[in-house]
Amino acid sequence: MALHIPRGVLQSMMKDGAKHFSGFDEAILRNLNAAKELAHMTRTSYGPNGMNKMIINHIEKLFVSNDAATMIKEMEIQHPAAKILVYSLQMQEQEIGDGTNFVIILAGTLLDLAEELLRMGLSPTEVIEGYEMACKRATEILSDLICGKVANLRDESEISAAIKTSVASKQYGYEDFLSNLIAKACITTVAPSSDRILFNVDNVRVAKILGSGVLGSRVLRGMVFRRGVEGEIKELKNAKVVVYSCPVDVSQTETKGTVLLKSADELLEFSKGEENILEAQIQAIAETGCNLVVSGGKVGEMALHFLNKYKVMVVRIPSKFDLRRLCRTLGATALPKIMPPTADECGSCDRVYLTEIGDTTVTVFDQSQDSIVSTVVIRGSSDNIMDDIERSIDDGVNTYKALTKDPRLVPGAGATEIELAKEISSYSETCPGLAQYAIKKFAQALEALPRALAENSGVNANELISNLYAAHQAGDKSSGFDIETGKADVKNVTESGIVDLYLVKYWGLKFATDAAATVLRVDQIFMSKPAGGPKPPEGKNRDDDD
Repeated sequence: MALHIPRGVLQSMMKDGAKHFSGFDEAILRNLNAAKELAHMTRTSYGPNGMNKMIINHIEKLFVSNDAATMIKEMEIQHPAAKILVYSLQMQEQEIGDGTNFVIILAGTLLDLAEELLRMGLSPTEVIEGYEMACKRATEILSDLICGKVANLRDESEISAAIKTSVASKQYGYEDFLSNLIAKACITTVAPSSDRILFNVDNVRVAKILGSGVLGSRVLRGMVFRRGVEGEIKELKNAKVVVYSCPVDVSQTETKGTVLLKSADELLEFSKGEENILEAQIQAIAETGCNLVVSGGKVGEMALHFLNKYKVMVVRIPSKFDLRRLCRTLGATALPKIMPPTADECGSCDRVYLTEIGDTTVTVFDQSQDSIVSTVVIRGSSDNIMDDIERSIDDGVNTYKALTKDPRLVPGAGATEIELAKEISSYSETCPGLAQYAIKKFAQALEALPRALAENSGVNANELISNLYAAHQAGDKSSGFDIETGKADVKNVTESGIVDLYLVKYWGLKFATDAAATVLRVDQIFMSKPAGGPKPPEGKNRDDDD
């Protein structure tokens, strides 16, 4: 007879298969280790010399990138404590669109150093209190470190200089070229007459076309679609456009019907009736002055014949999302059925033409004046390279969006972090109580960012940190890591144009501190038994989201 093992009181209250962890070793240490591992993984990808990660996701799609947001998203992290860091990263991505690795590294280092404090005997509450005091002080000091601001958000050279650092962290070597492209694409979509800058990130589109090289990329006003036209007309200037969200074809009845035809003449008359109705519809469209039809569905052969007869150009765009964007670009309204449009429902386009980029046929809707949408045509030798360029452009566009909220800039290349570390370390000595130890650890955690830059560049991190502190003690608040010398040298990064957005650092500090505090507040973990039932299909043939 098997010996009965009694369960604990708490375990007996829960279902069979449920798990419960409590105490320092079981709960707190597990959480800290998970967060540290996540931060350690992304740390090697920080900065211009960061390493790429190769990730194959659940549908066997390959990603090669050093973008923290992409890596974390595709890895599908399951550990509950690590997920808290992921949520803070997602908030930074939504709020600013850049600085995601900054949040993960800082939060992971704060939790790593918190373990030392907890082993010393401090309670989690005292550690959290110290971290929150240090974060509040850091955000106050941050406003004193501002080294400039973007005066004119419609000046390409100013915008290019401001977003160059963000692009260089992903595409070191192409930062000058790409930052100019992004600045041009963003400024194109902003109304030149209005005083207030209203910028929508969705207005900067990307078209990836294989071939040539990265330096073959360019910006086009309007939209670019990787497909040809349907009819005989390949180019049109000053086009008057009507957009249909339905197929351009013979109308179908909602119910099935049976037609009894007794002779060949009746068959001819029947088909001629359909033809006459369709021709009358297309003739009515042509008489409104519309010379371009955009269809969201298929274009029938008979309809195409009549469209060619009346010299109307036809473009088919199957994506409903692209159709909406095109309507916004052209000022048109998508009509649900084939009917002549009113003047308000028509759009206009300066030039629509079919061309080839590399060996890919594309249709370009070119709006020379006042285009609210611009497209960056990315060229590259492989899909992975173009995907990484697209992510860099996405970061640059989000940086411009953040500049429209707050145009202030702070020194980059680790200068801001070291100055904050120096000031917070001094501040900790003025604070009474046990919280001062946590404040000092917060200052130490800030050193992890320039330390990661040095390690990823193959430079002695301790030597760089001491050189940075020496320069900042001498009064040079803009001294940062000179990444180009290959040594632990420092230089005035503001003069070199290496600047970060104030908002990136501000929200990064807040989100990292909040994530660390949330993880430290956990002292017990309860895990229910996973639900049974059949597993979902693998979904290998699933399409990517738009």
